[in-house]
Amino acid sequence: VPGRHLRSALANVPSLSKEYMEFTADELWAQVLEISRGRLQEQTYRTWLSGTVAVSLTDSEILIEAPSDFHVEWIEGRYSNLLSDTLMALLGRPLNLSFRSSEQAAPLNIPAIEVAPPAPTGTNARPTSSALNERYVFDHFVVGNNNELAAAACHAVVEAPARVYNPLFIYGGVGLGKTHLMHAIGNAILAADASCRVAYVPSEQFTNDLVTSIQGGKMAQFRRRYRQMDLLLVDDIQFLKGKEATQEEFFHTFNALYNARKQIVLTSDRPPKEIRGLEERLVSRFEWGLVADINQPDYETRLAILQQKARHDEIALGSDVMDFIARACTSSVRELEGAVIKLLAYSSLTNQEITVELARTALKGTFGSHLSSIVDRLT
Repeated sequence: VPGRHLRSALANVPSLSKEYMEFTADELWAQVLEISRGRLQEQTYRTWLSGTVAVSLTDSEILIEAPSDFHVEWIEGRYSNLLSDTLMALLGRPLNLSFRSSEQAAPLNIPAIEVAPPAPTGTNARPTSSALNERYVFDHFVVGNNNELAAAACHAVVEAPARVYNPLFIYGGVGLGKTHLMHAIGNAILAADASCRVAYVPSEQFTNDLVTSIQGGKMAQFRRRYRQMDLLLVDDIQFLKGKEATQEEFFHTFNALYNARKQIVLTSDRPPKEIRGLEERLVSRFEWGLVADINQPDYETRLAILQQKARHDEIALGSDVMDFIARACTSSVRELEGAVIKLLAYSSLTNQEITVELARTALKGTFGSHLSSIVDRLT
């Protein structure tokens, strides 16, 4: 929305520039939302802006909080000019507009990897892996017939680390929630005891760290870092197949942690015995604890996932629309989430209300012939 058009539309709105500091951040943002609402389609406003709140106001900036990272990205990309111009029209001068996600507002004190105290040599190196995702908690995981055993096992591990299922081996297809459960274990254990040393690492990263340590002559530090964990979470363990040196090192890391009664959690796209190129001694150890699978969610679970996502991200989706998506997207949780994002984007870009008919149009052809054929049958 060009700024001059907006200022023209707001010509009769009195400027707050002289006394705006007497207003709270909430009062100023409420006026911005009221004006912006009249310039947007109602569905668009409810989906993207209605859940925003003002956090702080200074002489140079107003900070706004949105429900999720996705909201922030979308608002900044699509509506920042409209909102900034509205502020300009109200105040008579520019005011920086910044956004943050409510997910960032009160982050857990979770480092990328918690490691043992530095070695006597003074080195402070540590594995470089992804941080635990604080969105991946048990409260955000929908339990259904497809994942009930795996979810229950994860809760049991949190309640009694290394005493019930060690290792815990979770397997299943892509996008079904294995990584979510793994992060949820780490988040729950750290929430109960922040002093726990927790490492989350994809198996590829374990290999990369090993290679780097070999090249740098730092194998002692590498072993010390990984073998002094209280909880080791290794994602996509199937990628160890065919890597003899990595398997050898992981074998000894596994033994060190297991013998020290430390918890190990592994995920894979298949059960241990079906990972070709994996040494038999590792296969055997991976089966020492519990092997739990996650299957494709049934209709009821898919619908529950959509309902929870709508509540958590404050997305306005009708029950008929969620029913349609749940019937059309059958393969994974990731496919469901992708469908929702696609539908929201399509609705905003075309300025149309979200209906079943719009969902049919938006989702057809999006996820390949499989989903397209299902959408056709539901039409």
